[in-house]
Amino acid sequence: MKDITPASDATRPPSEAGEGEINLGELLRTLWRGKLWIALAAGIAFVLGGYYAFVMATPIYRAHSVVMLESRKEQVLDMESVMSGLSGDQATINTEVEVIRARGLIEKLVKQLDLVNDPEFNYRLRPDEGFSLGGLIGAVLGRGEASAPREREILDSVIDEVRNRISVSNVRQSYVFRITAESEDPEMAAALANTLADLYILDQIEVKFAATEKATQWLSARVGELQADLEDAQAAVKEFNAGTDLISPEALAALNRQLKESRDRLRATQDSRAAAAARVAELEAAQATGDPETMAEVARDATLTRLLRMMEEGDRTAFDARFRQVLERAELDVTRAENQIAALEGSITTQEKQIAEQSADLVTLQQFEREAEASRLIYESFLNRLKETSIQQGIQQADSRVLSQAVIPLSPSEPRKMVILALSLILGALAGAALVLAREFAQNTFRLAEDLEARTGYPVLGQIPAIPARRRRNVLKYLSEKPTSAAAEAIRNLRTSVLLSDLDHPPQIIMSTSSVPGEGKTTQSLALAQNLSGMGKNVLLIEGDMRRRIFAEYFDITDRKGMMSVLSGDAPFDSAVVHEPTLGADLLVAERTKANAADVFSSDRFSDFLKGLRERYDYIIIDTPPVLAVPDARVIGQLVDAILYTVKWDSTSQRQVREGLRSLEGVNVRVSGLVLGQISARGMKRYGYGDSYGAYNSYYDN
Repeated sequence: MKDITPASDATRPPSEAGEGEINLGELLRTLWRGKLWIALAAGIAFVLGGYYAFVMATPIYRAHSVVMLESRKEQVLDMESVMSGLSGDQATINTEVEVIRARGLIEKLVKQLDLVNDPEFNYRLRPDEGFSLGGLIGAVLGRGEASAPREREILDSVIDEVRNRISVSNVRQSYVFRITAESEDPEMAAALANTLADLYILDQIEVKFAATEKATQWLSARVGELQADLEDAQAAVKEFNAGTDLISPEALAALNRQLKESRDRLRATQDSRAAAAARVAELEAAQATGDPETMAEVARDATLTRLLRMMEEGDRTAFDARFRQVLERAELDVTRAENQIAALEGSITTQEKQIAEQSADLVTLQQFEREAEASRLIYESFLNRLKETSIQQGIQQADSRVLSQAVIPLSPSEPRKMVILALSLILGALAGAALVLAREFAQNTFRLAEDLEARTGYPVLGQIPAIPARRRRNVLKYLSEKPTSAAAEAIRNLRTSVLLSDLDHPPQIIMSTSSVPGEGKTTQSLALAQNLSGMGKNVLLIEGDMRRRIFAEYFDITDRKGMMSVLSGDAPFDSAVVHEPTLGADLLVAERTKANAADVFSSDRFSDFLKGLRERYDYIIIDTPPVLAVPDARVIGQLVDAILYTVKWDSTSQRQVREGLRSLEGVNVRVSGLVLGQISARGMKRYGYGDSYGAYNSYYDN
């Protein structure tokens, strides 16, 4: 063949080029093709839903009671001091919803309405239903001989059942709770909702009463303890006062002022002593000089100055005597100052000690007094709280009130028949669509020519319907007797597509093959040969399958010489070839041989044989074995002008087709086109393709 190249990337199947993409249009077309199945599934689901809604379902009645949380508190006394009310925030509202459905409150409801003895809520009281799946499972698991349940277990199971029948919801942006109860009895549904609302209100009062009573008991005991503590503290103050010589804080402040004054006097005396000592030193220094003038100047004494003037006139004895008096007086000042310093220091020490002792005693006294005062305040506070709590007992108010009582429902709330029917219809349609899509996605064969082209990258030259002939010998007879049938017209379309596939080099030798046996390639070869001969052409049909030799099932050609005899020279071509009247063409059958068929087709004799046939016949059709079975087709394909690759409708897997085409491409052989054969019109309708193929099929006479 010429121009034999494998399929390019542009003609690769979408499964190889870009998987994972969903074609919405194709998806919708698939659903439309399966509309009958979808409608059937929807109808079945609708009938089942109607049977359940109108026959099987037990009517359920639903009653509602409304409770409102009190956001405004009107209290005679300060109840918040003992037990605070509800704040009304979202967390509190959510908490109250759970409180209403709490097991403790539901248990009170069960006991008050005696629901343990109601078969609706206690399944153990229901009559034996005989055979049931649950009983069978219990028997298999060895639970059939279970011991009798205890009373608490029965009560718990009833509580669980009642909780499942009750729901509580909060109306948005409000303090309103809606209590909904369900029951098979309308009166029981209303009783459940109303009783639970009343029990919830009563429970709030009981909780507050219990809290108040508990607070009273605790406060009474605590007040007694605080009174004893107060008495002990006051006794400690009195005892300390009696055993200690205490002064007031004001007297202690006066002592501190006296201490300050003594310290000031001490500093002044110390300064005087220093000055007197300095004068003594100055006088002694002047005396040491012996100079009367210096001594008189330093002494600064008027008498000594007068004696100085007199001494100039006479004796110095009086001068010296007076100077000693001045010096002694200065030394006496020093001694007097030192005595005063010693006295002041002793006084300061005594005052400091006295102040320290007084301060410590005062701190201790103040501590005892503060403890006594604190005990008094705590005692008075708890005493006041006890009196308030005692008065509040019996006047508690609930944090909620019933806004509206539940009324006995007149009609059942469930089953919602119209909703069930609508949902059944929708779910049935969805289930049908899912089945259609699942069947479509699970498809591993070819039903449409466009799918075959898309998956392989090769054009589909023909679509051949299944020929309604019970025996293979009647195939050509059917095509001859019904030339206007869909099968005959499909063969003509195939003939036209093959002859026009290459206008520059019209094919003369045409090979027909397939992936696996039984795909209809032989019937197609015979029909194509018959159609070409009907055009007045000289046609030769060669049986290329030497192993199965299936032409014997179509013609009475047993014990005839065939192609191997011609190739080996044992028989001339004219004696081996036979003209078949029903076919309208010459027929060269295959023979049993010990030689390998692939080796025979690879020989030069076979190539020369085909060259000679080109001169004698207008068209030569070779029916070859399947590609995946033996290599014969890949060898013969090197010598022909066109290759028709037959794929059986809804039978050959996509993997087999791809592997068969890939094996031909591996030896540089390109298929001219594909043929989708043995198409079932009934099967096309069953799969939902009747809208497209049915119109084509109905155009022809069958």
